[in-house]
Amino acid sequence: MLFGLDGVEIGLIILFLCLFGGILSGFPVAFAIGGAGLISFGIIAALDSAGLLIHQAIDTGSQAYHALIEAGARPDDISVFRYPDLPRLAEPVFDGGWQQAMDRNVSFIVNRMNERVLAGQSIETLLAVLMFVMMGITLERSKIANDLLTTMARVFGPLPGGLAVSIVVVGAFLAASTGIVGATVVTMGLLALPTMLRNNYSPELATGVIAASGTLGQIIPPSIVIVLLGTLAGDLYATAQETRATVAGCSDALTYLGEPAVVSVGTLFQAALLPGILLAVLYAAYAFGFALLNPEKAPAVALAPSGNEPVTRGEALGWFLAAPIGLIGGAILLANVGLIGSQDLTVSSYSNVGEAASLRTNVSEQCKASMIELHGQSAWDKAVKEQAAIDAAGGEVVSHKLTDEERAAAHTQMIADAAPIGSGTGILIVLLGLVLVLGRGISPSSDPKPLILGAMGLLLAVLVDVMLVSPTTSSGVTVLLQAIPFALALYGVRHGAARLARNDLIRVVFPPLVLIVAVLGSILGGITNPTPAAALGAGGAIMLAAYRRLRDEGRSGQVIIWTTFAIIICILIGVNFDLRVNQQGVSVESWIAFIAAYGAYLYALFGLLYGCWVLYAGGVLTPVVRETAKVSSMVFTILIGSQLLNLVVISFGGEHYIQQFLKSFDNEYTVFLIVMLVLFLLGFVLDFLEIIYIVIPIVGPVIYGGSFDPKWVTIMVAVNLQTSFLTPPFGFALFYLRGVAPAEVTTGHIYRGVLPFVLIQVGGLALLWFFPGVVTIVPELMPK
Repeated sequence: MLFGLDGVEIGLIILFLCLFGGILSGFPVAFAIGGAGLISFGIIAALDSAGLLIHQAIDTGSQAYHALIEAGARPDDISVFRYPDLPRLAEPVFDGGWQQAMDRNVSFIVNRMNERVLAGQSIETLLAVLMFVMMGITLERSKIANDLLTTMARVFGPLPGGLAVSIVVVGAFLAASTGIVGATVVTMGLLALPTMLRNNYSPELATGVIAASGTLGQIIPPSIVIVLLGTLAGDLYATAQETRATVAGCSDALTYLGEPAVVSVGTLFQAALLPGILLAVLYAAYAFGFALLNPEKAPAVALAPSGNEPVTRGEALGWFLAAPIGLIGGAILLANVGLIGSQDLTVSSYSNVGEAASLRTNVSEQCKASMIELHGQSAWDKAVKEQAAIDAAGGEVVSHKLTDEERAAAHTQMIADAAPIGSGTGILIVLLGLVLVLGRGISPSSDPKPLILGAMGLLLAVLVDVMLVSPTTSSGVTVLLQAIPFALALYGVRHGAARLARNDLIRVVFPPLVLIVAVLGSILGGITNPTPAAALGAGGAIMLAAYRRLRDEGRSGQVIIWTTFAIIICILIGVNFDLRVNQQGVSVESWIAFIAAYGAYLYALFGLLYGCWVLYAGGVLTPVVRETAKVSSMVFTILIGSQLLNLVVISFGGEHYIQQFLKSFDNEYTVFLIVMLVLFLLGFVLDFLEIIYIVIPIVGPVIYGGSFDPKWVTIMVAVNLQTSFLTPPFGFALFYLRGVAPAEVTTGHIYRGVLPFVLIQVGGLALLWFFPGVVTIVPELMPK
């Protein structure tokens, strides 16, 4: 053996040296990865042909090996790491020669490019990356960060360390609306860093909090890291659990686990919400605590006062706290007692399948033993009792088509069970009521009559819905009955919205907040998947940037505002009316609704094109499209290059060798801890993209093949990868900040500044390790 090392170990060393050399060479990373794969394959092939790379494989024909098999050991569990004393055989690292490995790699790379890049199932999800990137770059060019930083500095500046806390708040806000680390760090570095230094803030704290807050976009949804990880995690988890079920003697993962082996990007967005907020809170707490201990290095700063109307403490508590809580809490209470709820009367043509047992019990003895070991004896006994009760009751295992009488009876029962107030009406009344309440709190001295008239309209809408609108009332009649109440309500809401627009905080926060709610709400609520939501976000960002551009030029933004209303009208009509006009027997009200929705759609399309023209004429759209193309091309080129590098690792047995090493540990937590440590160390020299596409496919079958919740595993990896932006010497956030920092801020200041935040990242990982419920609670609470 060369240098006393196994041939596979030398191959791995050569590959990583070529990879690091390629990255340090100055070539674009996207091409350096593929080049490193080709060069390392050539070197390994040459050494293997010269007989210098010898792999010490276990002799599967030896008596000791057969004794282990007869003792019940599985062949996959037998490795040189677990059984180092087994007889060995010296063989080349390329089984069948490097020529055969190269032929196999060429065919694999073509297939994998087709599956994962061109036409595979994950391509639709990967399209979300392009649109999220466009959304982020567009918002960054709309100067939203400028307004946010100024406004938040006024809010938090008078507190000790207030400017640093405002940076964290803005970073979290931009993370949820843009998710682009480079744009966030550069923008805040240009705008906030000089201000913090002028106010005698420590350069270490200033640079550290800007760099750390900028990286929140990697974990707070919508996160590109989670999109890319999710596309891999779904495949890795499903394949690993199917293998695990087969080893356990079960037919499939659904039987063994009792649930589908599925993890989606939308579910990962839900799981990442609380960890992202947790990290932001930890950052802000550190900045505040640092200011309390070192007041001279993070002083309170009183900035120029805003032009907002002064509000007393009692008015603030009443209108901003008590009234919204009462309004939302009252709606939740009414929903819990059944007064607000669904009025859907759709009856299926087929009966529901009888309720199944919690676990499948018609399995082999080996599978039964494995399931008892996994779920526990009590869970198995419960499933057996459930199945016995279902069998005794003659429970259906297949549905049957309902007769006309059965459908009529089901329809009558649904009418009887329907809530007096529809859930859609309830949500709309709460939202409009919040505008009225907050409008009153913003300007207590203004005339309250329009707001009172709006509140009377909302109360009248509730009465009309309870007394005149039933679940069988058609949508057209409902619109006519509710026209006057909602007209009164909208009159009051118009005045309330005008008052809200006079408040600096709401005027700045509200537009991106609406975009965040629209994008994340549609994903977290299970309404749609990330790709359509990303398209919605990209379109919304274009209109928001166009509106800002028009206002800066002193022109009217009414077209953009009416476009927003047109989109809302499309949604409301689509939810409440049957727009399928290509079938027989279409009612007049359906035709009227279709024409109205189609007209609103055409106007919304015109507004979007008009927004694009405004940005194009202003010289904004061209650089946005160019930057989007550059970033997206880099991501997909890295994806292709990393596939080539992975196949090189597989070809000489490197992937199998690493997985055998990890499987030699009996404790799952030990294996995962080793993987996390390796990822953390690699973050010092590799970007998150290289780690996702090179390392995760190698270790994924091991970390996703155990009993850990896949959501917890993926979010732990994502938070770990976030540190790769902060860890010297190759942390990208550090480079971004160094490029825009003033001359008096040294690289040493930046490195010392990010160190506490790297430790906070590690502390956050420890919290998620010991309290995994932080990750899993939101997906569990979301409706399925």
